[in-house]
Amino acid sequence: MTTYYTNTIYVAYLLFCLFITSSTSTRSFIQQFTDDFNTTLQQEVEAGPIQNLNHEIYSRVSALNPVRGFRDSRPSSYSIQMDSYNTLFKHNAATYESRPFAVGGYNWKLIVNIGNLWDMYVSVYVVIDSSTPIAPQQEVHADLRFYIYNKNERKYFTIQDTDVWKFSASRTKWGFPQVFSVDTFKDTKNGYVYDGDKCEFGVDVIIPSVFQKSEVVSITESFSNPKFTWGIQRISMQLKDSYPSDKFSIGGRDWSLLVYPNGYGSTPIQTLTLFLILNWNEKFSPFEKVFVEVILRVVNQRQLKDSTSQFCFWYSRVATMTGSYMISLSDLRDPSKGFIVNDFLKLEVEILAMSSTKFLPN
Repeated sequence: MTTYYTNTIYVAYLLFCLFITSSTSTRSFIQQFTDDFNTTLQQEVEAGPIQNLNHEIYSRVSALNPVRGFRDSRPSSYSIQMDSYNTLFKHNAATYESRPFAVGGYNWKLIVNIGNLWDMYVSVYVVIDSSTPIAPQQEVHADLRFYIYNKNERKYFTIQDTDVWKFSASRTKWGFPQVFSVDTFKDTKNGYVYDGDKCEFGVDVIIPSVFQKSEVVSITESFSNPKFTWGIQRISMQLKDSYPSDKFSIGGRDWSLLVYPNGYGSTPIQTLTLFLILNWNEKFSPFEKVFVEVILRVVNQRQLKDSTSQFCFWYSRVATMTGSYMISLSDLRDPSKGFIVNDFLKLEVEILAMSSTKFLPN
């Protein structure tokens, strides 16, 4: 009898221990499952509405250099006007996606997140529609400008980036999250929701093309012979209005000087006037211009101060000469000044810098 009683107590003790162990394991399992579930749920809530989790995964990283402002012009690619914004928000519509519109050989959609319990912000995106997929290893570069109409300003609030957006097979969606908080956007005093319940969103999608033509401009400041000196004998006997020099070459182009020794034009004080002419036969590409920095001199032959004029000029097919008033005729003809000696006049030109342009393709 004692043995039976002892065995019974032993079995009962074992069953009790087993129950305690099982209960603890069950609670541990339930706790672990609940923690994992809550963690997953929290991640899903932070990522966005649960009903969107089965949608295609898009990149939600926006550009780093947004530029904001207002402009008068309307969106050029697409516009969405909502006549019942608050009603959509009340029913937790969350996201509105436009029909596809074509730009640059691709179909695009404008996506507006109007805000909901999970995301109390208004966000704007564009996505390349699946009807025009991007090939693997390919990138589509696009300039994006998003619009939100503001009735107070009677203009569109715009937000854009300073660089292009790079769409690819793995990144078909780009835009700006959290443009406005829902509270700011819904407040009619701010002008974005107007006339009861209306609002408008838009976008410009611009596919920049790679340039096919270009030009390279360079400046030369060193020449093998940058100066040309011109002496005129018997200057007092030169009674014509103007005299041209012989042609000379500097910087690979042909030039000549043209002097008006007895004055030029109807200025109150008559002056010797000197022009630098680019040869008429010089070949110009269409729209080409040649920049020149030049010094013109009337040389003082008594080692006193020259009369100089330094200036810059852009030569072209229709602008082949430029010049300067150099010295008054009274100073020029005064023997004590040293500009005319033994009826001899000395003129000089020095080119300090000259541009050249290479057009591509040739």
